[in-house]
Amino acid sequence: MLIDKAEIRSLIPHAGTMCLLDAVAAWDEQSITCLTDTHRDPANPLRREGRLSVLHAIEYGAQAAAIHGALCARAAGRTASPGYLAALRDARWSATELDGIAAPLEVTARPLLGDTGSWIYAIQISATGRLLAEARITIVLQQSKTGVCA
Repeated sequence: MLIDKAEIRSLIPHAGTMCLLDAVAAWDEQSITCLTDTHRDPANPLRREGRLSVLHAIEYGAQAAAIHGALCARAAGRTASPGYLAALRDARWSATELDGIAAPLEVTARPLLGDTGSWIYAIQISATGRLLAEARITIVLQQSKTGVCA
């Protein structure tokens, strides 16, 4: 199943160039895999002094988690509640910058734990089988709707 950027934009609040993911390659209740080439775009809004730090991989992973929550909510006949990145744990990087990666990024997010107010996701960002970054993120939901697979 492929979900394109237009549909992604209908699922998450990130507008314009801040919508960093280009497509959903696969998803189910347990995980999501997204693809993108936006890390090479000179107009990427996260670039500083022309470079895109690997630290920004966390935002790519958070957007994948947001898309996952929105897709799960939609599958359950609900609308996902807005969420906020509240915590970052166990972050590891094996690169310094993303903009020099020639291949598309593969961004995965997998819910580990959640309830009506927050969710913890494991995220991984890789390219051509090389792991670039991974972490656990905590998403706090604005309202009581879960917005993710339960």
